[in-house]
Amino acid sequence: MYEAVHAVPDGDSTVSRLALTAADYGFEGVVVRNHGDASAEFDAEAVREAHGVDVVPGIEVRADDPEQASGYLGNYREDHVVLALHGGTTALNRFAVEQDRVDILAHPLAGDGEFDQVMARAAADHGVRVEVDLGRVLRGDGGARVRAISDLERLRTLLEHYDTPFVVSADPTSHLEMRAPRELLAVGETVGFDREQVRAGLAEWGRLAERNRERLSEDFVEPGVWKGKYEE
Repeated sequence: MYEAVHAVPDGDSTVSRLALTAADYGFEGVVVRNHGDASAEFDAEAVREAHGVDVVPGIEVRADDPEQASGYLGNYREDHVVLALHGGTTALNRFAVEQDRVDILAHPLAGDGEFDQVMARAAADHGVRVEVDLGRVLRGDGGARVRAISDLERLRTLLEHYDTPFVVSADPTSHLEMRAPRELLAVGETVGFDREQVRAGLAEWGRLAERNRERLSEDFVEPGVWKGKYEE
């Protein structure tokens, strides 16, 4: 299982500190998902050797509209193992789920936009994972927490009905906001997911990283096709 984190300068903790906490909590890895205007400087291999967890360079693209987002995808896709698009508006949510270049639609319910059955079906067709962000439940209170639970219950219904792929995260911006997998499993149950669904959503970050690392290899041509010894 993996957690996807925001590190300094996008968050309050270094990649190394987040990786140390992840290791202590039993995660196998972390995806560093800083926004494009606040990239983190780190040596993934050195952090992995120091703390014994996989460290995946990722990015969370934040844009004002689909046109701007499209330009950012062209700039960032080849340089990051995992690419998420920060959603939350109807236009950006719709754009993200129709893009094969996007791995994850992050925070689809963070703003005032819609995520509906058409988008759930499109995400399934294009292999775009939809984020189940438990951070709003973990860090919210009162009415905000109630609304977050209600939003996630509705999202769960759509994901299950259309068999839409998804990832799960607490979206921590500090090692103090990280939660152990057992806690995330319990929170997921409050919005109707079973424990195996939450566990699979946490593991999906690692599966994406493994797939995309293969695709970024110089020998990769297309799924199932690799350069042989006679290729130039």
